[in-house]
Amino acid sequence: MTTVSAKAVGRHGQPKAEQPVSLHRRLTLPLLVFYGVGVTIGAGIFALIGEVVRTAGNQAPIAFLLAGGIAGATGISYAILSSVFPRAGGEAVYVNLALGSVFARFVGFGVTATAIISSAVISQAFAGYLGTLLPIAEPVLIIGILLLLASVACLGVRESVYFAAVITILEVGTLMIVIFFGAPLLADTSVYSKVFSFTGNSSVGLTMTLSAAVIAFFAFIGFEDIANMAEETVNPRHVMPRAIIYTLCITVIVYVLVALIAVAIPNRELLTTSNAPLATLFESVSGLSGKPVSAMASIAMINGILVQIVMASRIIYGMTREGLAPKALGVLNHRRRTPVRAIVLVTGLIAVLALWLPLVNLAQATSLIILSVFILVNIALWLLGGANDAFPVVARWRYWGLFGATISFLLLASELLRMVSWF
Repeated sequence: MTTVSAKAVGRHGQPKAEQPVSLHRRLTLPLLVFYGVGVTIGAGIFALIGEVVRTAGNQAPIAFLLAGGIAGATGISYAILSSVFPRAGGEAVYVNLALGSVFARFVGFGVTATAIISSAVISQAFAGYLGTLLPIAEPVLIIGILLLLASVACLGVRESVYFAAVITILEVGTLMIVIFFGAPLLADTSVYSKVFSFTGNSSVGLTMTLSAAVIAFFAFIGFEDIANMAEETVNPRHVMPRAIIYTLCITVIVYVLVALIAVAIPNRELLTTSNAPLATLFESVSGLSGKPVSAMASIAMINGILVQIVMASRIIYGMTREGLAPKALGVLNHRRRTPVRAIVLVTGLIAVLALWLPLVNLAQATSLIILSVFILVNIALWLLGGANDAFPVVARWRYWGLFGATISFLLLASELLRMVSWF
């Protein structure tokens, strides 16, 4: 059997250790953007638009803009670090270089855990929806969809991303159809007057808009997964930062347009009380059945599971390269060059959580972990930028890391206060 010789590289490109097989560099900028948009624009917007409108009212588009700004602050840090440290493992690698293995393990296992937990939740939701259409037990549906997606992930990164790209086109296409039918509402200038004017007690309006921004923030989580595909990307030093920025820009534009249409419809109460808010929004602007949009929501769930399996397996692979996880999990399939063992482990854990554990309040716990990771990534940029041998681009953007860490900390503190107020 022919093996491919590859070396792990140090900070400045020095070889560290031999490895018989390396990940296959097959991702170009368009494919990576498809991957990023697919993992970011997923089931979140299909479910969250009603909640954001209910909380912020007319200011829902502003809430999405604020959330996009918060995500973008850390997105720039990811873009800079991924351009100079293009390795699988992403944030775990950056934090390991700046803060050491203890924090790096927290970041690596934390991000992996959030991917597994969110995939388990999505698997349950998918099985519940499909179970209403097919006379098949939910556990069978869960196992079936996980086996299918794990098989796709094992085939190869290009096959996985092609599969995700097709679903991404369907997802974004569905949102664009909603925007198309809602476009006449966007021509009404009174909509923008409502959005940018806080009526009544302005402090209360601002507070509710900030609360809605916290909710909307979760619809942006996913862009950071792009960093974990660095070793499978062609020319990652140039492609990675562009893919992250393009992904965030596309996501913000789509979300804000959908939010503008949502606040412009006359029967907004139906949207805020619906279990399928985007389908309700489509029915309001088109007069057609919302069932196709509901079907797309379930397809978006499939996409979300696949990209999380791919991402989590790459984090585990990258952590084995850095000595942060057992090396046995980093073994690649010689033919496909995919971390099959890591994929099997991740899929198995998703199945266990989806089948046997009640996942109450895990969404809140997941958000806290992600925000903690964002803080550490931004601190890593700040610390690495202050080193004597720092890369010039890292040194130039050093204080942006401090800014990004502050923004993420404020959102984390806001979320903690909100959770404490429940007790």
